[in-house]
Amino acid sequence: MPNTIKTKCGEIRGTTCQWDGVVAYKGIRYATAGRWEYPQIVTHWDGVYEADKYGNCSYQPRAFYNEEEVVEKAFYYNEFRKGETYTYDDDCLFLNIWVPETATPESKLPVIFYIHGGGYTGGCGHEKHFDGPVWPTKGVIAVTCNYRLGPMGYLCLQELEKEAGHTGNYGMFDQITALQWVKNNIEAFGGNPENITLMGQSAGAMSTLNICISPLTDGLFAKAVMNSGGGVHKLMDSKATVNDRFEFWQMVMDDLGIETVKELRELEVSKLFASWQKIKKTSPKYGMIASPCIDGIALTESGLAIAGKGGQKNIPYMMGSTSQDIVPPIVHGMAKNWCIMQDEQKKQPSYCWFFDRKLPGDEHGAWHSSELWYFFGTLKNGWRPFTEHDYKISEAMVNALCNFAKTGNPNDEGKNEWKPTTSNQKQLMLWGENMPHMGKPSQLKLWYTMFTNKAVGE
Repeated sequence: MPNTIKTKCGEIRGTTCQWDGVVAYKGIRYATAGRWEYPQIVTHWDGVYEADKYGNCSYQPRAFYNEEEVVEKAFYYNEFRKGETYTYDDDCLFLNIWVPETATPESKLPVIFYIHGGGYTGGCGHEKHFDGPVWPTKGVIAVTCNYRLGPMGYLCLQELEKEAGHTGNYGMFDQITALQWVKNNIEAFGGNPENITLMGQSAGAMSTLNICISPLTDGLFAKAVMNSGGGVHKLMDSKATVNDRFEFWQMVMDDLGIETVKELRELEVSKLFASWQKIKKTSPKYGMIASPCIDGIALTESGLAIAGKGGQKNIPYMMGSTSQDIVPPIVHGMAKNWCIMQDEQKKQPSYCWFFDRKLPGDEHGAWHSSELWYFFGTLKNGWRPFTEHDYKISEAMVNALCNFAKTGNPNDEGKNEWKPTTSNQKQLMLWGENMPHMGKPSQLKLWYTMFTNKAVGE
């Protein structure tokens, strides 16, 4: 496929990436939005779009300090961002696409659309582990996206509700709009708009779940993959509504000494972030205050309520977690029980996995997010002394993911080693210290890890 192709929006020129035979289209603007305005999808541009560099990231806490100097941020900074440079701005609605250079509109290749994690307050779609997914070498198109985070993505105010008819969930609307842009345009890149797999990890998995239960997203995707945050649990189920969020954000306004949205839009963004973090520390209940909430439009009920009555999309799911994850027995149980629920509700088969590779280079084990190096096939982007075994595990995980994206079944054609997780078959695929095999992780170890683990998340 030539580097320059014609989309419904206009012509676009890509660039090379680390994989021979793969073209990268970086920093594609999928929507526009003013501060606390809902995104407007991009349908046209003039001239040839030069997609040769990544776009801005959303404002986030790390935009205002040096991560290298903050002890609690050092682990993930060293792992995923050290030596990289990122730009932060309100103008951050960009996505990235990697495709086989031989793809044409007739290729109809499967697509994986990935939503990054970061607690809804950090991250972007082009950190080291996302920089050049190996999937296109397996015949699967890769997409990552940026969306608004923290106060920029999840602030709720009554004045904004009066202005637009609803408020909150700006980041979620960004994700949905990016997915819609891909649905509209991916055929020009060689993709099949009817075979898009939605994937996310941590807050990206929770975002994927929200999109799977949203009334706004029917027909936008065909499958879903959720890592370390997929599924539902009574301890992780937020019933917060927009109205519940008003008091907090009004406290932020009061702290800033401003009264109107106009003043807030003109405010230096670092002051907003400082106030948000200051007020957030006044109560544990504000820990996830900058996150999706029930707005009656994108989200109508909690995930537990909707899934309990079978309201999630009836599609195949692939779910899992890691051995040194955040609250490991809970996130593991959420994934496994979601697959079992799918079976009990007579929905499509779903597959559960567990990752326990002790990553070489330190003693942190299979920490939260560690599996992403393996799923993306980007081990060479990291600092760790990965071994031949790591590359073999990564190859198996990439193949399973790409098979799932192609057919909804992670097994190679004609094989059935990885069986769906059901009420009668509760084994799952174990990846990591040993070569892939079906089995069950030790519940005792998971609970022990939960009370002794020093791992942090993003």
